[in-house]
Amino acid sequence: MRRVAVFGTGSWGTAFSAVLADAGNDVRLWGRRADLVAGINATRVNADYLPDLVLPEEIEATDDPAYALDGADLVVLAVPSQRLRDNLAVWAPLIPREAVLVSLMKGIELGTSLRMTQVIAQVADVETERLAVVSGPNLAREIAAKQPAASVVASPRQQTADLVAEMCATPYFRPYTDTDVVGCELGGATKNVVAVAVGVAEGMGLGDNTKATVITRGLAETVRLGAALGAQPDTFSGLAGVGDLIATCMSPLSRNHRVGVGLGRGGSLADVVAETKQTAEGVTSCESILALAQRVGVEVPICEAVVAIVHDGQRPQLIADALMARERKREKN
Repeated sequence: MRRVAVFGTGSWGTAFSAVLADAGNDVRLWGRRADLVAGINATRVNADYLPDLVLPEEIEATDDPAYALDGADLVVLAVPSQRLRDNLAVWAPLIPREAVLVSLMKGIELGTSLRMTQVIAQVADVETERLAVVSGPNLAREIAAKQPAASVVASPRQQTADLVAEMCATPYFRPYTDTDVVGCELGGATKNVVAVAVGVAEGMGLGDNTKATVITRGLAETVRLGAALGAQPDTFSGLAGVGDLIATCMSPLSRNHRVGVGLGRGGSLADVVAETKQTAEGVTSCESILALAQRVGVEVPICEAVVAIVHDGQRPQLIADALMARERKREKN
């Protein structure tokens, strides 16, 4: 039995811990809050995030990072993307030398515009062949309910992707493998921003035609940016691209979608985020994605509109403007 350390007791970290345990691994789930950790161990339930999921006995929660990492073959990181660098600086000296590190995070770091695996490689000083990312249409509550879903495990080294896929394969969770880490991470980050935009449109009372247009043009922005950064275009037509995009943009379970709906209805960002009670990565990553796009000279009007609405307090109607007010051109540009 292999040992896995999972860092992050939010919805996705908790649900993926259950996947790993169901796949036959011994899992130690780290959380920063001692009361939440104690509650998980006592009741087998993460009452704050997934109250309907009874966790397998193979999962032990802890607030001690050294204990979580002791003997770990796999280290899974599922903390909010903007907190990764500071947390990992503390954990890095404790990580076993041969362990594979897996990112579940879907964000781009503010200030550096680095992808999460780039942050991990930099802070933990590990070779990229030991890194992997899991990305796809993986709404945590549905995974926790063991509803069938698939995802992509990407690593620069095929053997690493194969290992991680083997360790998280269950009858209800099917992992595919890939080596396009850039495409998988970029698709996972940008879909959160597009989901905010789709939510804004819904909150304004706009219909399915508008939402489908936002999704499609949001995908076009992602493909343009991915091409400029060296991603493989066909990645965005797969699970880590359009699959994740559809799930996040259309589901009421999506935090980013819910934040967008609240903003579209005229709510303030502070009130909407407080009501959501969980991290919506699109709110923070939209700025870093826009900065990354500007750095490589790629136009991302939907992302630009989300930044203006979320961070500059501009009117929600900017989403419609981003679609309708641009110069006419051929679609595949």
